[in-house]
Amino acid sequence: METALPIAIILVTGLALALVAQWRDWRPPLWAALAVGVVVRVVLMFFAAGDAHQPVDFVNSFKPAGEAVLNGQDPVLASKGGWHFLPTIPYVYGILLWLGIPWEWSGRIVTVVADIVLIPLVAKLAGGPKASLRAFQYALNPLALMVACLHGQVEPVALVFGVAAFVVARGPGAPTPRMDAIAVTRRALADHGWSGLPGWALRTLGQALRPGPGDRAGLKRGAYAGLLMGLALCAKSWPIWLVPGMVLLLPQLRSRIVALFCTGAVPLFFLVTLPVFAGTSISQIPQVIDTIRAIRPIVGEWGWTPHFTGGDWALRADLATFGTYLIYACVVAAIIIWWRADPIDMTLAILLIFMVVTPRLGAQYLLWFMPFLVARPTRFAWPAIIGVSLWAGYGYLYMTQYEDTAWWLLHQDWSRASIVLLPVLLAAMPWGRRNPPEHETAGPAAPTGPARLTSQV
Repeated sequence: METALPIAIILVTGLALALVAQWRDWRPPLWAALAVGVVVRVVLMFFAAGDAHQPVDFVNSFKPAGEAVLNGQDPVLASKGGWHFLPTIPYVYGILLWLGIPWEWSGRIVTVVADIVLIPLVAKLAGGPKASLRAFQYALNPLALMVACLHGQVEPVALVFGVAAFVVARGPGAPTPRMDAIAVTRRALADHGWSGLPGWALRTLGQALRPGPGDRAGLKRGAYAGLLMGLALCAKSWPIWLVPGMVLLLPQLRSRIVALFCTGAVPLFFLVTLPVFAGTSISQIPQVIDTIRAIRPIVGEWGWTPHFTGGDWALRADLATFGTYLIYACVVAAIIIWWRADPIDMTLAILLIFMVVTPRLGAQYLLWFMPFLVARPTRFAWPAIIGVSLWAGYGYLYMTQYEDTAWWLLHQDWSRASIVLLPVLLAAMPWGRRNPPEHETAGPAAPTGPARLTSQV
């Protein structure tokens, strides 16, 4: 990469400013953080678009998908499997190419704009007096800058809709207190006994499904949050890990059901309208679905698998299968451990444990947790941010100076070195926030005496 040195200087300077802001507790206004983020991203996009080196998938996968839409073809099938997702983003690629914008720019405009919108969303996600500080720190986050401006990967697009879904689901003001399920069950056992528990459960469900005074507002929040999360899933499939946290942020069971329905409806809409917008024949839709579902078991890029492959990519179905089951087990464990926590913290735990145990990963995956970790930093947040940024930067900036054999030799050491970051990411999980403050889980006091007897009639 010809422009690696000036890009590296910008990234290091930005990281230093973010750390100084943390140390000095700078709280610049949101407009200032947004202005800094826009300027830095435009400058980096200028360097990346004019460089002779362009990322392989950016040219060989994303560009054919956009050209396919421009030519009235299905982007999944026409790109010969290079695009494994719904055609939502290729539609935007196609429009920008139709406007005559060169691909080196049009392919990055989508991700850069999304990453800019993430800056105020991180502030909203953080809330409180330090919201603008968190926005400023995300505006200068090295990993976000490399993924959006250099690589042109679509993670920022998935994140902008996913984080927006969290902001909408949480609603205005402070998070809505929610009674912990374990506490509810214990209270039911104590107040009603085993024989009264089924009736209590039915009454609780009935009350949750019955419209209340604030139900309409909750349903609207659920619908909007679900639509946004559905758009995140249209960009990539991994935002499925964000759904549990979004659902738990909503106030009632009805709003959660609506959110889940809308989340699934959006991808379904883009799938069934392929014949209208992408020129896909109805008979080709099953083939499109199979292509989207197909994930090759390529391992050896990150974590524990490179030590089984010698640091090279390899088609190892055994490692991929074991790693997939390990992900499911650890995600379930994270949900159980952080069930009583703030749903944002639970989501952060899910995304970080995914990075620790996953058998396959591209450097862009590390952006998944970044808005959540920047918005709600933990004790080891900055070691994790700096560590993954250095690792990704080595790949994006230094290794791209080499080709063929030299690149593969560097890759062997680079991929195996990533195992050092696993304990750092594990330490960065929100261990100290597994339980919310007592006032957030206490819930209403159980009725006693005549009031309790009346409630059972």
